Amino acid sequence: MNIDFSLFKTFHPVERVRVQFRAEAYNLANHPTWAAPGTTVNDPANFGRITSASGNRTVQLALKLYF
Repeated sequence: MNIDFSLFKTFHPVERVRVQFRAEAYNLANHPTWAAPGTTVNDPANFGRITSASGNRTVQLALKLYF
């Protein structure tokens, strides 16, 4: 389960110009997505073990200029 979150704030520094600040976070809770466990019965070192996960938290900041 991923929780994505965004914040937007628009400023008007001068007439007819807008600046938008954006902060976006993907997988905010940093919950991993586990890979499938090893299924090879003849490999006792890795049978049933989960050796990898993916889905780390990503945060990005941006400024958007409208004129």
